[in-house]
Amino acid sequence: MKILDHLEEWIISFLMAGATLVIFLSVIHRYGSGFNIPYVQDWLLSLHFSWAQELCIIMFVWMAKFGAAYGVRAGVHVGVDVLVARLPTEWRSITVLVALGCGVLFTSVIGTLGLTFVWENGMHYFIFHLLGLPTGDLPEGPTTPDLEWPTWVVYSAVWMGSYLMCFRFLQVGYNFLRTGALPEHNHAHVDGLDDEDLIYEAIPTTKGGV
Repeated sequence: MKILDHLEEWIISFLMAGATLVIFLSVIHRYGSGFNIPYVQDWLLSLHFSWAQELCIIMFVWMAKFGAAYGVRAGVHVGVDVLVARLPTEWRSITVLVALGCGVLFTSVIGTLGLTFVWENGMHYFIFHLLGLPTGDLPEGPTTPDLEWPTWVVYSAVWMGSYLMCFRFLQVGYNFLRTGALPEHNHAHVDGLDDEDLIYEAIPTTKGGV
């Protein structure tokens, strides 16, 4: 289970770094190709970065899905708890558990629908072909316009991210039943920086000006 403690951070960090690098190289290529530098311009024009935009869009979609799972685990999702705070203590726990149960139900349904969609649009064919089983009339599925990747691979972010969210809802619910606490995220906190370090020293001043 330790590998799941920071799974979202690893995936998001990798995708964000990759997207930043691709965008940076694409911009350098676009503007560098406009300079009339012998050999260098010809070499840059021979490179094709038409796939960069599509790849970055895919990366941001995956970041969004796994970022949502991170939000459940870390407690960063926006919640309207005015009504819950006014409820009697015994009703608060029930309300929280019902809300978490709705999250489990919703994400499990979306995950199942997403998995069914990609299964019928190329994943079925890929697995059967990989295992050496007869594919029959199974469709290979469409591909993306620029990268020509199977779309079922791209759309797998839906079911993978949704099932991970479902797991996080279950995890939060289990911890709530065990400890009675929900994850809270301090938006003012900076990782690696302790509160003791946030000390502002006053600028000494003297009376009568400089």
